Amino acid sequence: MVINLELKNLFSPGYIGNVKIKNKIVRTATYMAGATEKGYVTDNLINIYDTLAGGGIGLIISGYIAVHPTGSATPRMACYFDKPYSAGQKRLVDTVHEHSEVKFCAQIAHTGSQAYYPNQEPIGPSQMINPITKRTVRELSLKEIEEIVESFINTGVGLYDCGYDMVQVHGGHGYLLSDFLSPFTNKRSDDYGGSINNRIRIIREIFSGLRDALGKSFPILIKLNTMDFLGEDKGLQFSEGKQITKEMIDMGFDSVEPTSGRISLKYSNNKTYPSAMINSPDEENFFLPFVKELKPLMNDSKMILMGGIRNPLKAEEFLREGFTDFISLCRPLIYEPNLPNRWKNGDHSPALCNSCNACLGTGSRGYFYCPIKEKKEKKKNA
Repeated sequence: MVINLELKNLFSPGYIGNVKIKNKIVRTATYMAGATEKGYVTDNLINIYDTLAGGGIGLIISGYIAVHPTGSATPRMACYFDKPYSAGQKRLVDTVHEHSEVKFCAQIAHTGSQAYYPNQEPIGPSQMINPITKRTVRELSLKEIEEIVESFINTGVGLYDCGYDMVQVHGGHGYLLSDFLSPFTNKRSDDYGGSINNRIRIIREIFSGLRDALGKSFPILIKLNTMDFLGEDKGLQFSEGKQITKEMIDMGFDSVEPTSGRISLKYSNNKTYPSAMINSPDEENFFLPFVKELKPLMNDSKMILMGGIRNPLKAEEFLREGFTDFISLCRPLIYEPNLPNRWKNGDHSPALCNSCNACLGTGSRGYFYCPIKEKKEKKKNA
């Protein structure tokens, strides 16, 4: 293998658990809106991942896969509730694995309070009003929590059987598990609320069940909210986020991808929200200061840094300095799925994505895309 010396660390192999990844570039989980209305894989979704896998990426983390019928946030979100979902998922995995050494991780999740289907009841650790939908969120019973934990485990096992190389538990962005983590949304007085140990209990039960079912050698990752950005006196603060990160590492997660904020942008308009607008190079790499504080906690668990990374030379620096073990990208790969190959082949100019977030308003076609790129291409071909 030829190593680009200027980007030696970025294009050297790395490991998560015992799984070798050909480079340090990760496609962070990205909702692609490409499934059927009932969450089954489509040819269109397979084609999107086929293109992405051919672009030189080391690890793809799938878009959100709902684990339970109450857990799908929007139409065309991929699901895995039982065996009928296996055929499409296996075709998807096989397609990605046709590309040299590309690894594929399944992200498993439950939407919780952020259900947007009109006929789907929002649920969460405690009753509240969802600030986007204005709908009442119903508090889960202990029996329902147990059922959801089992759903995470069963989905993880089903996707393992489909051939995924690892799974990532989604504990961020105001979805169900992060609602349990946050004192803003978790007001319970039982074993699932109050102390940090209680608020992480549901994740501990999911991890324990997955580890027992999948064995010690299968990597289990977590995307983890480390703060809510609701103000100094409200919600999950970074000081608690650090403690929770340490708990996840001690629990045995093979990798942590720290994140922040909530889909409810009314309460989370801070620049460090994962889809922050970036208007200048100074605003890039917005999660780095927090990851620098978390990295010393990691032990053998691997850090994945996300958040406005656009310049490959900066990514190389972060790896060289030991701030992170992997770099993850989302929006740049919507614009340029071939971006890793471009960087590897010597073009080290930053990603063409300008972080305008126009892609977030797409999806009605059955896939997410960059309308700015589409407009440029139409003008060029006119």
